[in-house]
Amino acid sequence: MSIGKTIRVGIMPLERVRDYTLAIANGTYKRKPTEPKIWFTSIKSFAAVLSDENRELLRVIHDHKPESLADLEQMTGRKASNLSRTLHTMAHYGLVRMEQGAQGRGRRAVKPIAVARSVNLILDIGLGDEPAPRRVAGRPAEQGTA
Repeated sequence: MSIGKTIRVGIMPLERVRDYTLAIANGTYKRKPTEPKIWFTSIKSFAAVLSDENRELLRVIHDHKPESLADLEQMTGRKASNLSRTLHTMAHYGLVRMEQGAQGRGRRAVKPIAVARSVNLILDIGLGDEPAPRRVAGRPAEQGTA
């Protein structure tokens, strides 16, 4: 196994993610380099996307570099429809990237690429030093306001 890129992900309620994203977009909050770029809205969604089975899938993609979903299907024994759905979700969270592969059967194959080798989780439990700004009625979002 080779050492690869580590991505930071966080878990924060949807309302807080919205406020955080809007504050960044509006320029009222500047994201720190140490803060995640990828946010899950619950531990349950994080656990579903990074289940044991899906982490094994990422390992296979990283180590064996399949050229297509058909290759990945053969390597894992998972159906192409299941792989496609799972990889689409992982791509949404920035864990994989889908590129055009070699030409085959009259169309281009889709080639999955593992983006990171490890994930660093930041869990907001709301004790004060949270990375996300909170919106205060009538005022722009600020870091650390309750």
